[in-house]
Amino acid sequence: MTDKNAETLSRKTYEAELLRLQIELVKLQEWVRAEGARLVVVFEGRDAAGKGGAIQRVTQYLNPRVARIVALPKPTERERTQWYFQRYVEHLPAAGEIVLFDRSWYNRAGVERVMGFCTKEEHQLFLRQCPIFERMLVEDGILLRKYWFSVSDAVQQERFQRRLQDPLRRWKLSPMDLESITRWEAYSRAKDEMMVHTDIAEAPWYVVESDDKRRARLNMMAHLLSSVPYHEVPPPVLELPERPPSSGYERPPRDLQTYVPDHAAHL
Repeated sequence: MTDKNAETLSRKTYEAELLRLQIELVKLQEWVRAEGARLVVVFEGRDAAGKGGAIQRVTQYLNPRVARIVALPKPTERERTQWYFQRYVEHLPAAGEIVLFDRSWYNRAGVERVMGFCTKEEHQLFLRQCPIFERMLVEDGILLRKYWFSVSDAVQQERFQRRLQDPLRRWKLSPMDLESITRWEAYSRAKDEMMVHTDIAEAPWYVVESDDKRRARLNMMAHLLSSVPYHEVPPPVLELPERPPSSGYERPPRDLQTYVPDHAAHL
């Protein structure tokens, strides 16, 4: 990066551009709904790489009935006996929907591979089937975008340390996250192998440098918008109606209902 690009964005610049991009994301949402498009966005990367924060900013002003986040827990015993991709297929979008995967089927290429949660044969089968699976999605008309959030070991360490000390974010830190520190190179090798097999022309990987979270969010959002041929859909013309005159309704006495105590009055 150039020296200019390496500078940290000011909060004022960041917030102004973030708002501009979020307005465009609302336009994208309305285009998806009007055109009956199906958009899938995959967020992958190391622990503390900034995926969750990016997803929050992307969906902040979107309609949850149109755009939903899928963050699946570990598979159940029944799901373990299914075809690996089966549990993800049921969460794919229908017409007019956007689905954002906070981690996805690529768990098999990363944490499952490194931590020994799958066999070598299962991992190799995944690498063979994944490109076929994704080509099927694209051929069926799904817009598939895959983002890998790349964070350095030093910055990851700093973020882990802050999570340990922050009661609001400590829940984000699990024993699995701490284990990833000691297996940094194993994760690197797994990611490199994954990229070799799954960075395909129909569904390429896009790497987001995420040591600077603000820059990473803006870069990812701007790229997503540039990659989809959306256009602004004119909103319906709405007018607030006049309130009709009272027809004699009287509100029941307040003491018949239980109100939340005024905690704010004592601050």
